[in-house]
Amino acid sequence: MRLATIDIGTNSVHMIVVQVRPDLSFEVIDREKEMVRLGAGGLDGRKLTPDAMHAALQVLSKFRRLAESHRVDQVIAVATSATREAENGGEFLQAVTQQTGIRPRVISGTEEARLIHLAAVYGVSVPGDVAVVIDIGGGSVEVTRGTGSAIELGRSFKLGVIRLTERFVRTDPLEPRDERKLVRHIDSEIGKYLDQIARAGFDRVIGTSGTILSLGAVVSAAEGLAEGAPLRSRRIGAKALRRVRKELVSLDLEKRLRVPGLEPRRADLAVAGSILLDCILRRLGVPEITLCDLSLREGLVLDYIARHRKEIAQADRYPDVRRRSVFELAERCHFWPEHSQQVARLAVALFDHTRAIHGLTDREREWLEYAAILHDLGVHISYEGHHKHSYYLIKNGDLRGFEPDEIETIALVARYHRQATPKRRHDGFRDLRRRARRTVRTLAAILRLAESLDRSHAQTVSGLELHDRGDDDLLQLRAAGDVELELWSAARHAAPFERMMGKPLRIEVGRVSSEPAAHTYAEQSDTTARVPRQTVRRRRDRWVGENDAAGAAGKVAKRGRASRVRHRMELVRPRQGGDENRQEKKRADPDDVQPAPRHGLR
Repeated sequence: MRLATIDIGTNSVHMIVVQVRPDLSFEVIDREKEMVRLGAGGLDGRKLTPDAMHAALQVLSKFRRLAESHRVDQVIAVATSATREAENGGEFLQAVTQQTGIRPRVISGTEEARLIHLAAVYGVSVPGDVAVVIDIGGGSVEVTRGTGSAIELGRSFKLGVIRLTERFVRTDPLEPRDERKLVRHIDSEIGKYLDQIARAGFDRVIGTSGTILSLGAVVSAAEGLAEGAPLRSRRIGAKALRRVRKELVSLDLEKRLRVPGLEPRRADLAVAGSILLDCILRRLGVPEITLCDLSLREGLVLDYIARHRKEIAQADRYPDVRRRSVFELAERCHFWPEHSQQVARLAVALFDHTRAIHGLTDREREWLEYAAILHDLGVHISYEGHHKHSYYLIKNGDLRGFEPDEIETIALVARYHRQATPKRRHDGFRDLRRRARRTVRTLAAILRLAESLDRSHAQTVSGLELHDRGDDDLLQLRAAGDVELELWSAARHAAPFERMMGKPLRIEVGRVSSEPAAHTYAEQSDTTARVPRQTVRRRRDRWVGENDAAGAAGKVAKRGRASRVRHRMELVRPRQGGDENRQEKKRADPDDVQPAPRHGLR
């Protein structure tokens, strides 16, 4: 399974694309970030600026295309402090969804702290360690304490570097008086909480986020570490960070831009960031901090893995997102897997045997298979009218990887597996183009017959072959048990299939044990797609056995005309040496119009 997680932060927008392994670990296969300063001028309840929103939307559009290029199964996006506080944060999220298709959710500061803690301890902590995790963002700082992934203390404070810079950094270099004001503000906001953590004790402090990593890179460069060397798990002394703070506070922006290791785009925020980190470490009384390059976005991955173990196992079983999405929906609605998959196998086999007639492609074959898997979903709501409930559930089941017209087709095919056949007046069906309506009729006819061949839900039919005998089609079934219900149901539901084929269908059952006995049933309906209506009416009476004549006459009397007679069946002995085939051919009307010959496929 592949996931993309996006952190829409106050300072930057980050995205990672990961491959989740079957053992529930993950590997980052792509990573992007863009500093957009979304929260600049928009914190403390003010509005996000049009320029900041436009920049964020452009980045998110690019991230969406990148995620699609990796064929991710899901995009998970969250927005933090800037969007959470802004007066127009809701409008911004709506614009993101409309313009990019990404649906971000706003998370609380406490939830943000929890997710960051998950990532940090996953990245560098030793099992059993009590760790304190610090994350300095643009709008807030999160500080947590916990053993492993279990958090005991976790809070978010409005002390982000953009917020502090806009409020306190008014001169360049920073005036000592403003520095003292900033320190007092930090202590008043977070001091008591840090004292509580210090009293509780811990084994290590972990620092995440771009601000902390950038300061760590400055220390590392001063200690001779090569530029671009990995920083994860590197320990940085608190005294070294204090020296960096003093240096950055003393320099103006132009000189800070030349400080080795300092990310240029953070040079204007580095003063507030260095003061904040130094104040936190001094209050905790720690000698060092361990750097970690995992943060909120990796926490989102870990949280998803923890909550979706079953779906991840499903992803390993079904690598294709479309197939996996179908089975996820089926399982959510408590489908009958044995029956549904049996119907899908039979439907696909019938599709393959009739390709020369319907002329459809593998794309429609896939739709048929998925409709067969999902055809009984509506039972989850109610058995009565469950075919209509199935249509609704498929339409609104959040099937991923499908275009809207594909979902509509699959839903309609499932809807017509029983009861009424497709009609122009039906919702959904009437809105289709002519070719799409023909596809739905064809696939629904095949599904209806396939479903009837597992009417007992016992999966007794182990295989089938369809043979063109000229006057009719012979469906030979291989069965491993009693198929009386299947034959009875097929006699009731084969009429749409016969219309598609343009001739009556006979079913012959051969036991797996090679028993000689076999039953054959035939049906005929009033219309056909390939044989003129008048021809069909002339032939119909010849298809009815003598034993059914009285019953047929009764139906004609009730319905007013012979063209409405349906579902008549005739017992036929199995062919031996082709004699029966020759006898059946004698019954054909010489005026019948026959479709092109076909060859049965295994």
